[in-house]
Amino acid sequence: MRMDTPPTLRRLTRRPQFLAAAKGVALSRGAVFIQRLDRSDHDPAIGVGFTATRKIGGAVVRNRAKRRLREAARALLPVHGVPGSDYVLIARQGTADRPWDRLLDDVASALTRLATPGGADPSRSRPPAPISDLPPVQDP
Repeated sequence: MRMDTPPTLRRLTRRPQFLAAAKGVALSRGAVFIQRLDRSDHDPAIGVGFTATRKIGGAVVRNRAKRRLREAARALLPVHGVPGSDYVLIARQGTADRPWDRLLDDVASALTRLATPGGADPSRSRPPAPISDLPPVQDP
């Protein structure tokens, strides 16, 4: 691959690809949550997937949020993404309504932070401890 050619983007389409990316580092910025997995397979393509849960709204809102994330990824991943990585962009509440320039800033800052070694802040990038690690709840 020539150095002046941007890496190609490849869509993640299968559930195991999304689950694998969830095991990598993750970071939340504004209206987007991004997960990144270094594939270590020497393929310079960047994998990208998009998801939006019913928590953010109905089908129209989810589709609009994913369309906006696809455009942001198309513009920013070749510049800020790490070749050989898979990214999953997860829409959060407000992704569909966030001003475009602020959404681009959210995605760019998250991608930049995830691209640096140790870039994700572990205290903000993962949910709290699993339920199995919590003390048992006493029934009244």
